Amino acid sequence: MKLYRIGSTALVCVFLLGACQQGDQDEEEEDEAPPIPVETTLPVRGDIDATYTGTAPIEAYSEASVIAKVEGEVRQILVEEGDTVVKNQVLARLDGDRLRLELNESQARLRKMQRDFERNQELTETGLISEGDFERIKFDLEALQAAYNLASLELDYTQIRAPIDGVVSERFIKVGNTVKTGDPIFHVTSLDPLVAYLHVPEREYRQIAAGQPAGIRIDALDSDPILANVTRISPIVDPATGTFKITIEIGNDQHHIKPGMFGRIAITFDRHENALQVPRSAIISTTTSTSVLVEEEGIAIRKDVQTGYSFNGMIEITDGLSDDDNVITVGHVGLKRDSRVNVINRPVDDDPVLDEELADESGVDEVVAEESTASSEDAN
Repeated sequence: MKLYRIGSTALVCVFLLGACQQGDQDEEEEDEAPPIPVETTLPVRGDIDATYTGTAPIEAYSEASVIAKVEGEVRQILVEEGDTVVKNQVLARLDGDRLRLELNESQARLRKMQRDFERNQELTETGLISEGDFERIKFDLEALQAAYNLASLELDYTQIRAPIDGVVSERFIKVGNTVKTGDPIFHVTSLDPLVAYLHVPEREYRQIAAGQPAGIRIDALDSDPILANVTRISPIVDPATGTFKITIEIGNDQHHIKPGMFGRIAITFDRHENALQVPRSAIISTTTSTSVLVEEEGIAIRKDVQTGYSFNGMIEITDGLSDDDNVITVGHVGLKRDSRVNVINRPVDDDPVLDEELADESGVDEVVAEESTASSEDAN
């Protein structure tokens, strides 16, 4: 019985000793874990803008459908799609033979009535006709004058004219077609200026104002953002969508932008000058804090920060970071506090160990070159 107790005590001691050795081994393995490779960058200072971004199609500021105002056969088409036109320019001509005859008939009646009016005016002055009869002749003359003007106007309507300056975007007729009153003939679109209508959430109402600059990037054009301005803001909020409409006017004197293109719009409503900024990818956000990891002597140090505006992949740091902090931008996802790190994007000139190794290798090369030269001279 006594021997059994001694054996149990010894067995417990063996287990405790093994556990301690295992714990020490795990700590040694953890301490000997290789540093995690990361990339770092220093914060930069510069102006940063507060912007509201959205998307909208580009539309024509003004456009008009040209319709037939009289019935007739298309005799001549003077413009084609894509042609630039000016207001009142003749685009096409219709058959006007019937209207021309009606105008001539109206003109003949008008001339006859004018002679009767002049003759009866002399008779009225001598008292040979009554004042009432003369008034009826005067009214008949005015009616014939109006009929003549109407016939002249309808004949002029056979000349299809452009209602606005722009380009012919569509043509709906061919020579020989008979069109009726109200039929579409052309569509004319103005290309300068263009507009974009952006619907902005009501919470941004106090931020957006007329005159603010806007940058528009067109997906179809491989170019820098186009500068524009907010020209109008709707005074009401749509209760169905909770948004208000703003109008952005876009200059297009070169006609590179076409109505219907898709635009990505950024409206600048505020600017902070000389702001401390880091890449947005360096920010670690949780439900309770916002922080970055900073490399200090090979150790990742977590620093809580306060952020401001964000623009073009950079974010403003208003508190918690200094200009000379080495902020980790790559490799920080899942990195624990106080982890060992190895910065892999240090410039070669800043690594004294590497410089020394390169210098040693250069010295070896020089010695080998001298020995080779000496051997060649001895052989000769």
